[in-house]
Amino acid sequence: MATDIPPATGATGTLPTEDDVRAALRRVNDPEIHRPITDLGMVKSIAVATDGRVEVGIYLTVQGCPMRETITTDVRSAVAAVPGVSEVSVELDVMSDEQRKELASTLRGGQAEREVPFAKPGSLTRVYAVASGKGGVGKSSVTVNLAAALAADGLKVGVVDADIYGHSVPRMLGTDARPTQVENMIMPPTAQGVKVISIGMFTPGNAPVVWRGPMLHRALQQFLADVYWGDLDVLLLDLPPGTGDIAISVAQLVPGAEILVVTTPQQAAAEVAERAGSIAVQTHQKIVGVVENMAGLPCPHCGELVDVFGTGGGERVAEGLTRTTGAKVPVLGSIPIDVRLREGGDDGRPVVLSDPESPAGVALRSIASSLGARQRGLAGMSLGITPRGKF
Repeated sequence: MATDIPPATGATGTLPTEDDVRAALRRVNDPEIHRPITDLGMVKSIAVATDGRVEVGIYLTVQGCPMRETITTDVRSAVAAVPGVSEVSVELDVMSDEQRKELASTLRGGQAEREVPFAKPGSLTRVYAVASGKGGVGKSSVTVNLAAALAADGLKVGVVDADIYGHSVPRMLGTDARPTQVENMIMPPTAQGVKVISIGMFTPGNAPVVWRGPMLHRALQQFLADVYWGDLDVLLLDLPPGTGDIAISVAQLVPGAEILVVTTPQQAAAEVAERAGSIAVQTHQKIVGVVENMAGLPCPHCGELVDVFGTGGGERVAEGLTRTTGAKVPVLGSIPIDVRLREGGDDGRPVVLSDPESPAGVALRSIASSLGARQRGLAGMSLGITPRGKF
């Protein structure tokens, strides 16, 4: 690579300087870490030739980086836009072990490993543990669509697929990407604008996960502490049904997490959902509200709502949890049965993005809007801004 090139003029009559090129590279973000490559020590070298040709050396975090083509394209585009540049070539190298350790330290802000950032005092990330009493009520569909809607509304959102045995979030978000590991840190893939981590990203094919309690706790701890989430506004945890090990681990690892209960209207589901939400009394967590899913099927011919699973389940759960906890638990919304919601889950395209004006899309976006308002209120108060309305 050329390093000692005499000054001259480029294609536009003005030779770009190394500072010009470096300023352009500051606008290039690592696609996994979402921070400028100049801040991450990824710029190895810059050389400007007498005819305006620029050669840029870039360090990849790991050998075989899955985003190497994206990084190369972004670097080339950014540098090519600098006045006087006639041609751009990009040379890729790989960080040494020492460089990766320095990068990990930079990302952690010099803090010790194994800390859960969302449990630290002063954290501005809203953490919602999405729970249900039983499986099959659409908890994961609700989680994924709320995450996608919040992200589309401009918030920085992450999802932990904490349903270790029944993981399904990656498919619903339309990603089969694998995380990248930098030292002891895990870079989560991004799908539909949402950072996501799941045990399904670490298992071959559709292999089952056969673990006991301590291993489940360890996995959740890694997802929360070892994954580089950045500065999230909202983190959603898709919990397994019931009140088992993961629900208890969430209370231990992120005591400030708020519980969002998903149920269907039928009495049997409502009773079990109320039982799952009541864990908040023992763990001293707040229940942010109840979401009623599958709340009637709009007739495709007459538009009349057919109560396939009965009515009133969401209200019954909210009222029961209000009595149990002594605090008002609202129904945040009711989501009708909608084929497009199921199709979006299968196709990896959440209905709030693929068909936002559908009945299910409107209901989910309304719930996401209320959750987003709570987060904006929290962020505003941290800056000394008095939010309008009640959150």
